[in-house]
Amino acid sequence: MSDRRREEAEEEEERSSAEEDEEEEKSEEALSSSAAPKRNSEPPQAQTLSNIPEAVDDFLRNFLRRAGLTRTLSRFEGEWYGSALRRLTDTLKTVATAAPGVYFIPDALTHRHLLQSELEAVRAETELLKEEVLSAGASLVRIQRERDFHRLQHQRVSEDKRRLTEDFKHLKKHLESYEPVLRQMEEKYQTAVRQKMLLSFHRERLQSSTGPTPAQVKEERRKEKPPAKTTAHLKDSEFPPCSGLPRAYLEQMNSHTGKSLASFSLTCSIRAHQQPISCIDLHPRKLILVSASDDSTWRLWVLPEDREKVGEMLLSGEGHSDWLSGCSFHPDGSKLATTSGDTTVRLWDFSRGCCVLMLSGHAQPTWACSFHSCGHFLASCSADRTAKLWDLNSQRCRLTLRRHTASVNSVCFLPSSNLLLTCSADKTLALWDARVGVCTTTFLGHCHPCNHAAFSSATSMVASCDSSGIINTWDTRKPTSPMAAADTGPLSANQVAFNHSGKMLAVASSDGLVKLVEVDSGSVSSLEGHRDSVQSVTFDHKGETVISAGSDGRVNIWS
Repeated sequence: MSDRRREEAEEEEERSSAEEDEEEEKSEEALSSSAAPKRNSEPPQAQTLSNIPEAVDDFLRNFLRRAGLTRTLSRFEGEWYGSALRRLTDTLKTVATAAPGVYFIPDALTHRHLLQSELEAVRAETELLKEEVLSAGASLVRIQRERDFHRLQHQRVSEDKRRLTEDFKHLKKHLESYEPVLRQMEEKYQTAVRQKMLLSFHRERLQSSTGPTPAQVKEERRKEKPPAKTTAHLKDSEFPPCSGLPRAYLEQMNSHTGKSLASFSLTCSIRAHQQPISCIDLHPRKLILVSASDDSTWRLWVLPEDREKVGEMLLSGEGHSDWLSGCSFHPDGSKLATTSGDTTVRLWDFSRGCCVLMLSGHAQPTWACSFHSCGHFLASCSADRTAKLWDLNSQRCRLTLRRHTASVNSVCFLPSSNLLLTCSADKTLALWDARVGVCTTTFLGHCHPCNHAAFSSATSMVASCDSSGIINTWDTRKPTSPMAAADTGPLSANQVAFNHSGKMLAVASSDGLVKLVEVDSGSVSSLEGHRDSVQSVTFDHKGETVISAGSDGRVNIWS
């Protein structure tokens, strides 16, 4: 196709050159005819013809045209005019830079080539612009779609906002309608609280006015028959002969130095209950903890030995009709005793998973309980100002201990002995011989109601705490005055516990702190981790870990 086009272009050029030659011949004939009259009138003059050399390219072009070499002529013109175009372009650039305003006028073929090259450049730019326009159109369509999507999103969000605003206004109006009722209920509640306080004061006044005097109580006790002479029940248990802990065991506990006060830190926290925890107790041999709560349930937890693990719940029990106030493991760890605001004491068997015995006899809520080391007897204390000794074999109350003039808040058997320690809101502690129900020792020294008392097996010391945060330590052989005192107040100290060596005390305080007291020096340090008052505290078997529970429903482990 390219050769055919070249031949057609050559033929057109030949025709145009032939027409040019004919026009030149006609112009020469016209000139000769016009000059003929002058020859006749004027004499001929000598004419000089200048020899104009023929251009090389014209010579070659004419030669090839006469010889009929059209292909060679077309190739020659292509090569010649291509080089001429390059030289022309360079010349135009040189002239434009050297002499502005001076232009070179090319011939028709060169001008055609220049226009053709410019046309090709314009076509290329047109293609590029076309592609850019297409891409811009696609981008515009995409942006329009995104705009429509975001517009719909905005409309939906605006509609949701409008609906939520209307709901908020409606709820606000609804709440405003309830505010008078809430104020009325609050006033009724405050009135009921005041009436309850007045009734309690009136009841206490009547009890104090009608109650027997100490002399009358003493006379009545003297007239009563000794408990030892009463007829024994057929199934009653016998108190074992107790001589205290072995000397080797005491020496081992005394040699144990324990950790320093500053070395304890919070390692684990367990969300044990949703409501406040009133008491915790540790299994006699295993790392198992029981927690009693105001939600009327108790739960059994396996304490983690690794810091990264969390305690797991093994078992839970419910059966009390009111909040739980205390709990205690059986010496063999197979049973559990609980006290409650429903005035009863319940015995639970882990193997059966249920309550196996319910002891009723107290007239007011029971606060705490403790097992004898033989496991056949259980002691409980109550707000009715008494402590009771229960025989688990005969399932009856063997003794009722009456001496305190106010609520008995804690009770505990001394390890491997028949002695029972109680503390009361009458600011005194009492040591009882559980075999005959006789108070052998009374501890006087607190100025505020006592909340709890604990006994150290290693040092034969007693520690007690009261509602003002005072911690007193006592020697059982010298009960007239405390050996030492530590102030952890001003808020109430709810429970106290000795460590394994008896040289450190842990105190559960109402200010949300666990206080550690060094017995010898009386120095006090605090552990922060509870969000509400701490109700119960204990040490592990080695005395190196403190376990606490509080009204925030959490059990914290410090080691």
